[in-house]
Amino acid sequence: MILVTGATGHVGGELVRRLTAAGEPVRAMTRRPAEARLPDGAEAVHGDADDPASLDAAFAGADGAFLMSAQGVGTAPGPTHDLALARAAARAGVRRLVKLSVLDAGAGTDVIARWHAEAESAVTDPSRDWAWTLLRPGRFMSNALQWAGQLRAGDEVAVPFADRPAASVDPADLAELAARALTTDEHAGATYELSGPQSLTPADELSVLGTVLGRELRLRPVPSDAARSGMSRYGFPPEVVDAIMRRTLESDRGAEVLPALPELLGRPARTFEEWAKAHAGEFAG
Repeated sequence: MILVTGATGHVGGELVRRLTAAGEPVRAMTRRPAEARLPDGAEAVHGDADDPASLDAAFAGADGAFLMSAQGVGTAPGPTHDLALARAAARAGVRRLVKLSVLDAGAGTDVIARWHAEAESAVTDPSRDWAWTLLRPGRFMSNALQWAGQLRAGDEVAVPFADRPAASVDPADLAELAARALTTDEHAGATYELSGPQSLTPADELSVLGTVLGRELRLRPVPSDAARSGMSRYGFPPEVVDAIMRRTLESDRGAEVLPALPELLGRPARTFEEWAKAHAGEFAG
């Protein structure tokens, strides 16, 4: 049985659908199982990274696990949710584990690097008796869903860092790779840095989305100072805001199209246009 944490998220949800379609027994962990909309064959189970007993119940009997955490960098002294998930997997005797990380996890010395290095170390610790795989994607194509509320109200979208390119990746492609790593031994001990097939700015993506939706969409750039203030109001600690701003404005990391994903999948990675066509209905209300 495979446990998928973050099972209602963009990658986790795609992974649950892919595994159940393949006939794999799947347990989908969420904090609100009664509200989860899951495919037939998936078992919804309660799990909260702040509640070790709930994690033990969720992981019981699992021989494979997909680990991801939405805990914000800097919201705790360290990645406590990642550490709790890894400890629960170890107690349950999980044999295969895939960790969803981030591009350049552990590289550098800022607060983001330190956080993800510690999170990954909980999985790659040599004392752990499992086969691990690390997935390190850059920006997700599904980040564009943040525009959905504005697009239901009109045709203008306020976008920060609108000219900052990134080779965004489709969560469905990540889920396909994760499923292979959880059901075969081919990817044991591997770390993959992953991107999509095109380097596009948010402005480019909005243009593509407008074509798919058949609408004339307009972009209203958000100045960097306003983006910084917005992150602070949202609750990001100052050290984290500074790190995000430096990484976004002073580096082009994440804009490069990386070769790993199409090589691993044996096919081209999905384009943003393909992702937009698959999710067009989510922008219509």
